Amino acid sequence: MTTPPPPQLPGNLKSNPRLGQWLRVDPQGFVELSPGKVEIGQGILTALTQIAADEFDVAPERIRLKPATTAASPNEGVTSGSLSIQDSGSAIRHACAQARGLFLASAAERLGVDASQLTVEDGAIRGPGNVATSYWELAESVDINLDATPGIKAKAPAARKIAGASAARLDLPEKVFGQRRFIHDTLYEGVLHGRVVRPPSPGAKLLSLDETAARNIDGIAAIVRDGSFVGVVADSELAAVRARDALAKSATWSEGLELPDFHNLANWLKSRPLESKVVAEKKTAVSAVPARAIRREFTRPYTAHASVGTSCAVAQWQGDKLNVWTHCQGIYNLRADLALVFGMSESDIVVEHREGAGCYGHNGADDVGLDASLLARAAPGRQVRVAWSREEELGWGPFSPAMAIAVEADLDDAGDILQWRFDLWSNGHATRPGRGDSPTLLSGYYLEKPFPMLPGGNMPLATGGGADRNAVPAYAFASQRITNHRLLEMPIRTSALRSLGAFANVFAIESMMDIIATEKGEDPVAFRLRHLEDARARAVVEAAARRANWGKQKREDGVGYGIGYAKYKNLGAWCAVVAEVECGRDIRVRKLTIAVDVGEVINPDGVVNQIEGGAIQATSHALKEAVTFDRERITSDTWETYPILKFSEAPAVEVEIINRPGERALGAGEGAHGPTVAAIANAIADAMGVRVYDLPLTPDRVIAAVNAA
Repeated sequence: MTTPPPPQLPGNLKSNPRLGQWLRVDPQGFVELSPGKVEIGQGILTALTQIAADEFDVAPERIRLKPATTAASPNEGVTSGSLSIQDSGSAIRHACAQARGLFLASAAERLGVDASQLTVEDGAIRGPGNVATSYWELAESVDINLDATPGIKAKAPAARKIAGASAARLDLPEKVFGQRRFIHDTLYEGVLHGRVVRPPSPGAKLLSLDETAARNIDGIAAIVRDGSFVGVVADSELAAVRARDALAKSATWSEGLELPDFHNLANWLKSRPLESKVVAEKKTAVSAVPARAIRREFTRPYTAHASVGTSCAVAQWQGDKLNVWTHCQGIYNLRADLALVFGMSESDIVVEHREGAGCYGHNGADDVGLDASLLARAAPGRQVRVAWSREEELGWGPFSPAMAIAVEADLDDAGDILQWRFDLWSNGHATRPGRGDSPTLLSGYYLEKPFPMLPGGNMPLATGGGADRNAVPAYAFASQRITNHRLLEMPIRTSALRSLGAFANVFAIESMMDIIATEKGEDPVAFRLRHLEDARARAVVEAAARRANWGKQKREDGVGYGIGYAKYKNLGAWCAVVAEVECGRDIRVRKLTIAVDVGEVINPDGVVNQIEGGAIQATSHALKEAVTFDRERITSDTWETYPILKFSEAPAVEVEIINRPGERALGAGEGAHGPTVAAIANAIADAMGVRVYDLPLTPDRVIAAVNAA
């Protein structure tokens, strides 16, 4: 008989085992909760509050959340990858369960009863004979500043009353009513304002600068120059902007990097120095002989984060200590890179999170933290606020890499798949701060002693991957080989954007599945189900098809229906999407019908919000978004040149949740992206009888495909 492995601490409690770092009970009648994950518009702090309140037996109103800070919060890495619920939520559940047990043990000793006879209701502890105490009375006598113990049993799913029920978002009231919740709106007393002069093109070096005009502007506190990094500090935002513009007008620069050929991106990607790696392979002998091979190639452009609010940070130097407030996703990671830039100990830097506009991945929130820190050195003791312009946000933040994908399948006489080959070309999707020996912050590349801009890497496929995320198909093919060709040069700076490579990979895989099904004359849903062995995968495909009335829709000219499926990272949420698309003068996604399985559901309304938001963003990426550039500079640095989906163009979204209370809770934020773009592409092909292989799926590309047919 095999001995079961010893119990392990769950989620991020493994690396942050001290209970007192996660929560504190205050005698005044509330519980202070300190997660290391941050609110970036996804509603995560509401769900974590539900978990804590449920497990600790207090009303949610008694939970008070502390903003994440490197001075005190557990180091939970980066809030990304749809991991917060499973990694932070499981840690908080365990911590609260153990703390509850400690309080009950203390109450039992004080009241002279067995702990099993005690009940807790909103922090009040009662036992037989009307004996009673409370968390608040015991707060100063119960020591929870100790390490978590593996094997603590949390409540059974059936006993949970708060987790599993929809709860109103804690962060929305202040946002809806215009209160100053975002860092952009937080104007500290005596704060100074900073702006940075960007080069005319990436990689350009500053040759000369005339500061005369800028210094004559009223309100200028300092002009900062460090190599090719130039910025200004002023007592008003208007003065800072005027001085920046004056400096930019006076500056002369060298030539910058040569950017790729925008009109021939696929060939450019394939022609660069590459690191090629087979990331997954399966070989199974088959009796049938391939009758023919079918090959298709797909592309996606560089895409921007395109947050409505631009990146913003505040920094302050006090002696040799630095404090930074920003809306970045990884406060400890940013601290590590700031320490490298300034050559100082991480312990002398505090990074605190403040909410900002949704970032959807590695945007400029880390970069602006360095900008503010560099400028604040010129005003010791003063807080310096830096907000990026729209041109900076769309032109200088990290982009999601362009990708080229080739899919080839060997088919037998009946048109069934015998072998599957998948090749992708892309820069790496990971240049986040804090993951290497060299900082990856924008202004660090332009200092007097510049840091190198190293090409992006990818996380291991076993933990979700990067460019190869979801490149391994979910379907049961006898033989398959997936190869990732990573570019070793990066003239356009790339990093993580929501769903990473999954967006393009699922688009390619699911398009190919429809192509093969259509050639066979088989229904696309039935074709997928025939190749899916995972029962939970089949369940979401069947649910989405049933809810969308698949195969029974009233047919209209120019209207098509398509389906897309993926299990996010092949490790996370299961999601299937049916798209209804109208192709006329414009391409309009009328409706998205979605089924999702995220295991145990903590906040149903939150899951629906995340799936809806992800699907609408994916619609924008699918139909409109592309970073444009010439050989010298990014040209899509305004809303006019980088269009996103308008409110009037947003599709109706209907979400069905398959709740599985006994299963591990999974994140929902990125699960819908790949299936949505695939469903839209397949619906366009269904409506028009032609297929577009290059994103975005614009009317011009559809017309070109029709004319070429």
